[in-house]
Amino acid sequence: MSEQFDVIVIGAGPGGYVCAIRAAQLGMKVACVEKRATLGGTCLNVGCIPSKAMLHSSENFEAARDHLAEHGVNVGQVTLDLAKMHARKNEVVGANVKGVEFLFKKNKVTWLKGAATITAPGQVRVEGKDYAARHVVIATGSESIPLRGVEVDEKRIVTSTGALELPEVPKHLVVIGGGVIGLELGSVWRRLGAEVTVVEFLDAILPGMDGEVRKQFERVLAKQGIKFRLKTKVTGATADEAGVDLTLEPAAGGTAETLRADVVLVAIGRRPYVEGLGLEALGVERDERGRVKTDAHFATSVPGIWAIGDAIAGPMLAHKAEDEGVALAEQLAGQKPHINYDAIPGVVYTWPEVANVGATEEELKAKGVAYKVGKFPFTANGRARAMGDLDGFAKILSDAKTDKVLGAHIIGPDAGTLIAEIVLAMEFGASAEDVARTCHAHPTLNEVVKEAALAVDGRALHI
Repeated sequence: MSEQFDVIVIGAGPGGYVCAIRAAQLGMKVACVEKRATLGGTCLNVGCIPSKAMLHSSENFEAARDHLAEHGVNVGQVTLDLAKMHARKNEVVGANVKGVEFLFKKNKVTWLKGAATITAPGQVRVEGKDYAARHVVIATGSESIPLRGVEVDEKRIVTSTGALELPEVPKHLVVIGGGVIGLELGSVWRRLGAEVTVVEFLDAILPGMDGEVRKQFERVLAKQGIKFRLKTKVTGATADEAGVDLTLEPAAGGTAETLRADVVLVAIGRRPYVEGLGLEALGVERDERGRVKTDAHFATSVPGIWAIGDAIAGPMLAHKAEDEGVALAEQLAGQKPHINYDAIPGVVYTWPEVANVGATEEELKAKGVAYKVGKFPFTANGRARAMGDLDGFAKILSDAKTDKVLGAHIIGPDAGTLIAEIVLAMEFGASAEDVARTCHAHPTLNEVVKEAALAVDGRALHI
């Protein structure tokens, strides 16, 4: 007889493990299936966490080499110990994944080790053993999208996984794709000494983000030394022991050329990973992009089977998956949770950081929404000047009639932290006036947000 659970979650990434923990907290008997040797999914093992460790370490290296002397801190010759940097990154990853394992034990979540197949509604097979559950949750995440003609070997031609493990700094790194992952990892290796070229098919980086932010961000990264080849497509790659020859063509058509690189990072996006789950045999519907179709309550086309996170529609963000995991667990427990998808922030963890929430100006114009804009630069912020981080600005968009905050876009130091204030404001339906009237400590970077809110009504104080 199959062991019986209330909920079986397939996938132990941010969406899956959080869903499992919350369901267990609510009194359900829960199992979570994970085929990796460690919990945490792509995010904790080969994504969000190790990349942020490398970003932080590379920032420290660059600061010591190029900027500390400006503060009267003389450190002499700065050298790179890449092996130690990787070791620290691995320690950070290890601590995080062990933390999830501890939380499973604390909350009595059973870890079923291996790959899962849903053999029937309410039936899951893991490594030849069958388990039963009232509810089965697909939380299997996503994988890197391959590029035709560019074969990944994770040595010379790498995905984000390989880019986090390079044994030496490449002389020339070519990043295919001007999105978040490519720009973050490109920034890491640029700081450590690589020449970095970003090849992007579209006419600008960070597609979908605020146009003004994208333009300024490109200028900032170019000033840092990153080169851009926009409106350019990669049609082929030939790798040898010394490097890679990429074939480039103008996006609109034209004469091809060859670009030589030591390492090529393919970062053109991610796609849902549902391999081996048996969805077709079950009749679980998927959309044209391979995402599992769900209704507003995460239900698939098969009763008793649910899906969250990168496997379904919406931004592929760990925090979006976490919120969905919590909401689904609470829903299965009879509660009525709600997620405001207009208030989910996005962050690019370069330096300066880029963060956004809600609508862009382009989106509001396309919808015919009348809006007001308030903008404030970091050059006019005392704390930013003390830090020496003056690039960027904060921009708040509000409804022209009601003053309700519709979106915010920040490029600057700690933008990912600063955006949280606007996310909270939007979650509670606040106006720009509400943000402007809230006392902000001085001197802090947060004052940029307050001044941007004041600027919505044309009354910024420090510019």
